[in-house]
This record gives sequence, structure tokens and C-alpha cells, in this order.
Amino acid sequence: MPERMVAKQAPRFEMEAVLPNKEFGKVSLEENMKQDKWTVLFFYPMDFTTVCPTEITALSDRYDEFKKLEAEVIGVSTDTIHTHLAWIKSDRRDNGLGPVNYPLAADTNHIVSREYGVLIEEKGVALRGLFIINPQGELMYAVVNHNNIGRDVDETLRVLHALQTGELCPANWKPGQATL
Repeated sequence: MPERMVAKQAPRFEMEAVLPNKEFGKVSLEENMKQDKWTVLFFYPMDFTTVCPTEITALSDRYDEFKKLEAEVIGVSTDTIHTHLAWIKSDRRDNGLGPVNYPLAADTNHIVSREYGVLIEEKGVALRGLFIINPQGELMYAVVNHNNIGRDVDETLRVLHALQTGELCPANWKPGQATL
């Protein structure tokens, strides 16, 4: 049986990434924690696929909303930074990404995907996992779904808002509504 991760310290990571300016660099949970930022870490299976660009561009298009909530978004797959860059340089009309407003990290050794419990070992790719980590490094939210289904940016923002209230939020709670 898998071990529970939510409400524990998140696995620390440092990965090579393509940054929003299209340069290569590194991303790490420790750096976000030092900056007192929330981390929205999401895994996707592969570059140059069909569902993945819809998620990556949807998150990128709403990146300013995450910034206002003091959250850094990091996308991760097991592809290389060079593949990420080629995909970013491809136009959205051609199943590419175009510019992305947050880093895309490369988990080529599969360590981070494995530590977060999303690696499909026999295929060497990640499931669609999304994790929200608070500035103290505690994993506050985790959801993993089948690779055929894209995630909902509205729901991710709603959960981030709810976690940041520090209050009890009832079912269907939306930002601005009363907490319990």
C-alpha cells in the first residue's frame, strides 16, 4: 500500500528546467521555500502529445493569478530540457506550446516522479499528478489522475485559495465565500 504524503513534508527536489525566458536553469522546492512561496508542482507524461499542451498552456495563460497568490508553478515530465525547449519554440497552432510563463523541468532520471508516486515504471513517464506545497514545505494537496484526462485550472486555483485561508472550507466553497 502506498504511503500517505499529504500533511507531511514534501519530497525535496532540484531539477534542470527551461525557464520562461527560454534559458536553461534549475528549479527547486528549497528555493521556493526560501522565497516564502507556495509551489504548484504538476507532472505530465510527455512533450509533443495531445492533452498535455492544453493543460500547460491553460496554466500559463492564468499564471498571473497564481503569482497574485504567491505561488510558483512548475511543470515536470521525464523528457529532456532540450525537448522542452523545442516544444516551447513550436507554435500552439502546430500542437506546440509557444511561450510558457513558468518553468518546465526535466526529470530524466525519474527520481522526482518516483518520489511523488506518479511514475509509470514500465513506460518511464509520469501520470498527471498535481501537488500543492506550502512555503514551509508541507504537502497540502495531491491529486493524480489517468493520462487521458486533463486538469482544471479553476479547480487548482480554488484549492490554492482554500488552503491559503487556513480555515475549514465546505464542499463547493469558492473564494470570497464564508468558511466554517
